[in-house]
Formats: sequence, structure tokens, C-alpha cells
Amino acid sequence: MHQPLSLNELQALLTRVFSPDALAEWLLLLTCLLLAGAFSWAMSRAATRRDNSVLFGNGVVDGALFPLLALALAVGARRLLPLWGLQPALFKLALPVLVSLAAIRVIARVLAAAWPDSAPIRLVERIGSWLAWIGAVLWVTGLLPVIMDELDDIGWKFGAVKLTLRNLIEGGLTAAFVLVVALWISAAIEARLMRRETMDLSSRKIAASVIRSLLLLVGVLIALSAAGIDLTALGVLGGALGVGLGFGLQKLAANYVSGFVILAERSLRIGDMVKVDGFEGRVSDIKTRYTVIRSLGGKEAIVPNEILITQRVENSSLADPRVLLSTVVQVEYDCDVQAVMAALVAAVGEVPRVLPDPGPSAQLSRFADSGLELTVYFWIGDPENGSGGVRSDVNLAVLRTLQGLGVDIPYPQQVQRQPKGTPPATT
Repeated sequence: MHQPLSLNELQALLTRVFSPDALAEWLLLLTCLLLAGAFSWAMSRAATRRDNSVLFGNGVVDGALFPLLALALAVGARRLLPLWGLQPALFKLALPVLVSLAAIRVIARVLAAAWPDSAPIRLVERIGSWLAWIGAVLWVTGLLPVIMDELDDIGWKFGAVKLTLRNLIEGGLTAAFVLVVALWISAAIEARLMRRETMDLSSRKIAASVIRSLLLLVGVLIALSAAGIDLTALGVLGGALGVGLGFGLQKLAANYVSGFVILAERSLRIGDMVKVDGFEGRVSDIKTRYTVIRSLGGKEAIVPNEILITQRVENSSLADPRVLLSTVVQVEYDCDVQAVMAALVAAVGEVPRVLPDPGPSAQLSRFADSGLELTVYFWIGDPENGSGGVRSDVNLAVLRTLQGLGVDIPYPQQVQRQPKGTPPATT
């Protein structure tokens, strides 16, 4: 049976740590930290992308590489102390601290890379940090083995399987470790995929989503097996889950399936200008459950993916990003219509956002009551920048052209006829 350290033993350990005999340990530990910091700094300088990464973080020290290297070097140095005739004192305190620091850094960086700017994830990080430091304190004081032995005596029996509280805790820690590793690998693969500009952004999204889902599935299976759960029991759980999906979660499942269908078919891509249910904007992101559409006015709509599959969606840039716009103007009947139309086409072609191919055109669209109605058509290649600005520039160009030609835009006119024999109205 393990025995915890008494208060006198802890006091004696602290006295040895700060005694002159521990000077060699202090120098050795400082050397390990300096070597870990120098190697981490050199690796961060050599890395092409190190901002907010798992290994390097926002700086060098706050990433996962520094505490992992420091822990590895400290473990090696701890094994060398007996060869030099030294009894470890400082390293008994340093190793638990480095283990806790490495666990906290890895968990925090992996979760931040997998789910950035998430409030629940920050809560999980804080809980993990508290558990790591509590474990370090129990390790140093010698209470950890005692507590684990006591937890081994508390258990339940399910048929032929006996589960103890210790097995559950160890299985939970193993499961958390496996899931963190799976998330780390998926985040690294996703970051590498997102940097490949040779692939379409939507294709990169679906590849990253599929890889993350597969890795998490494998991680969950390994974690359940490590926790002592019989995987054959998942058949019953899968049947219950299928019934749940059929009744209460069918909408959620339909949105996830629709998200993969959208990404696979590429019917919607990030950057497309779409109109859904009266809301028009640019597709800014496609998630597995919903799609984010940002209007030109700055508003964002979160549209469930099932709606994008089952309802009509107007996509202005699916096959061709070019969009046809038009503006209407009336001119007086007495003008030279063909000369005016040619001048308007030339003027509109000078507007910066108007495409030269296909170029603008003008048509006599209607004989209106007050004048001849001309419709000027023009194409733009950047609908994501909106149509209001280019339409205003085209209208200004049309107005300047008509003023330069001396052609008036007629005012609405009405003719009032007075019956015969009726005296004129007096004012």
C-alpha cells in the first residue's frame, strides 16, 4: 500500500531543494529549459506558418513544443543523476509541474485549433488546467497512488464485466488523450489542406470535414475500448440512435447530410452570390450543418443546409461569375435614336467595372407616352461587390452623354381635352 508523504517529509524535501547540494540539479534543470527554449525558437523560425499553431502558439513559450521538449530533457536528466552520485530532490517537484504544463498546453492549443473562438471550449480548457494542476499536487505529495488504490476498491459489476472507479478515470483520461491526438492530427491536415491553392476552397472544406469525422470516429472507438466498454454493445446503441434520428433528430441529420451533398456536388461554393428566401448575399462559409450568407450591407444569414437542397436557390455565379444588368432611360421623339444609342454604348463601355466582353448594348425597348424608352445592357464580373455602385456610375455616364448631345429626357406629359361648348376655366 502506498503511503503519502508526511508534512515533515515534504518539509525535508523542500529543504533539500533549496540547499547548496541541489545546485547541480538547478543548473541541470535550467540547462534543460534553455535547450528546450532554444530548439523551439529555432524550429519556429524555420516554420513557414507558426501563428496560433499547436506547436508554437502565438509565441514560442506558449506553444506545446516547449513544455514537451523540456519534459523529455528533464526525464533524461533525471535518469542521469544516480550515475553522478546525486539523489534527485528538485526533479521530484519539476517533473510533475512539467507534465501538467505540457498537458495544459497541448489540450489548450489543440482545442483552440479545432474550435477557435468558442466559449465552451475555453471552459473545457480551464477545467483541464485545474485537473492537471490538482494531479501534479497529488503526485508531489504522494497522495495520487493512495487515492487510486482506494478508487480501485469502488466498483460495479455488469454481468461478467466489473468496472471500478479507477478504471473509469483511467479510461476517461486515455479517451481524452486519444481524442486530443485525433483532433491534433485533423487540425494539422486541415491547415495543410486550406493552404493548397491548387484545390477549390469547397473541395478543401469537404476533404477537411471528412478527415476530421473519420479521425474522430476512430478516436472514439479507441477511447471506448480503452475505457473498458465492449464495442459489441454499440450495435444496440446504434439501433437506439437510429430510432432517435428517425423521430427527433431527423432535421439535424438531414442538415448534416445536406452539407456534405452541397460540398460534394459544388452546387454552392464559397464566394458565390446567391439569393435564398428573399435574402441575397455572398456565401462566406459552408459548415456541415449550415451555410453562412453575408449580404452586401453586412448582415449575415445562417441558412440550414436542408433548405439549400430542398428549396430554390438563385446562384449568380455558379457556372459563370458574369452578371447582366440594365438601366432604362427615355429620350425625346425628335432625336437621332441610332446616334444616341451608339453614344450611350460607347460611354457605358468606359465605366471601370463594365466588362468589354461581352460589351454593353442598347435597345429601343418601348414607345412610351412621353418619349422613346431605351434599355442599356451591360455585364459585370464581380457581383460580390454589389450592383448599386456600378449602376450609379452607368447612369451618370448616360446622363453626361445625353447632356453632351443636347438630348432632353422628357418629362411626363398629359393632354387634357375639353368638351365642345364648355366655357374655358377661369383662374
